Amino acid sequence: MGITIGMAGKGGTGKTTLAGMTIQYLASTGRVPILAVDADSNANLNEVLGLEYDATLSQAREEMKAKGGQVGITKDVLIEMRANEALVEADDFDLIVMGRPEGPGCYCAANTVLSTVLEKLLENYPYLVIDNEAGMEHLSRLTTKKLDVFYVVSDASRRGLTAAARIWNLVDELKIQVGEKHLILNQVRNGEVGPELMAEINRMKLNLAGVVPEDDEIYARDQAGQATSVLGPDNPAVRAARAIFEKTLP
Repeated sequence: MGITIGMAGKGGTGKTTLAGMTIQYLASTGRVPILAVDADSNANLNEVLGLEYDATLSQAREEMKAKGGQVGITKDVLIEMRANEALVEADDFDLIVMGRPEGPGCYCAANTVLSTVLEKLLENYPYLVIDNEAGMEHLSRLTTKKLDVFYVVSDASRRGLTAAARIWNLVDELKIQVGEKHLILNQVRNGEVGPELMAEINRMKLNLAGVVPEDDEIYARDQAGQATSVLGPDNPAVRAARAIFEKTLP
């Protein structure tokens, strides 16, 4: 198993953009190949990375569940084939999209097979970056139970910090082994954190790794549905994010 990096935060904090920056940073420093996993039910990591996808792992799981019965070699082969079909290949990284959460009914057999397939897939990558939704359903059920580095992303608001604290504590409730947990404040006006917000961060015992300023170029590209992972190192947000990665990633 390689180095596993998780990213989570409530909607609108820019965590997916930061996940793309993480992948960009790893690739630029020769930490390749990378497997990018979009584990957010509102999947859009592909847009940040400038990729298109046709299939998800949830579709494979639904197809297997629909067949019913016990897990056999035929279903094992089926879901492994579907997982390979869902893999989108790029130069330095590959992308796989988890898709929507589970519906009604029992998915135990499908989840067991899918977990085995994912573990086998991860053996091919020294770095794994997982973009999670706030509830981290896919992480708790389908992917690795170990995170070497976990970034919780928040905006510079008290409400955002409250959500970040819930996510911060959720990994313990899910019994996920985490090496290091870091808070990243994103989309911060002028890149400055006031003393009151800093006091709140300290009160919540959140380990602040750094601050990423709000950026007009990122906003414009997001609004146009254009990839943000191609932004150059001179971009202020990219520069701030890289400084965080340089001191927190192995």
